[in-house]
Amino acid sequence: MTEDMPFTAQRYREQRALPDLCPIRDVLDRVGDKWSTLLIFTLAERSHRFGELRRAIPDISQRMLTQTLRELQEDGLISRTVHPTTPPSTEYALTDLGRSLVEPLSALARWAESHHARIQQARAVYAAAARLEEAS
Repeated sequence: MTEDMPFTAQRYREQRALPDLCPIRDVLDRVGDKWSTLLIFTLAERSHRFGELRRAIPDISQRMLTQTLRELQEDGLISRTVHPTTPPSTEYALTDLGRSLVEPLSALARWAESHHARIQQARAVYAAAARLEEAS
């Protein structure tokens, strides 16, 4: 899909026939999780060392932080620079590709913030209806 072609349900169905080739699933599976998004937003401010990232996102485990950073690096969204200090210092930064993702992710985050109450309300209505259905 090129940027000037609108995405349609038909194009999605065609891509679903070949799941390994579906760019939407491939990319969203990676950047759609909460840790990747939080790391991208944090690194959008400036480059960070590993410990700074742990402090910036205190509820992420060290293992999950390491894994997510590796995945984002594998996708070319962040760079990792090891500085020859004692002890060695590792710094992470967004690449040009990673920076190009900040605005679309920001738009999604703004949408989520402005619609969150409505989504929570819809979930509550759905859960209440499901409970009534189970009781009958």
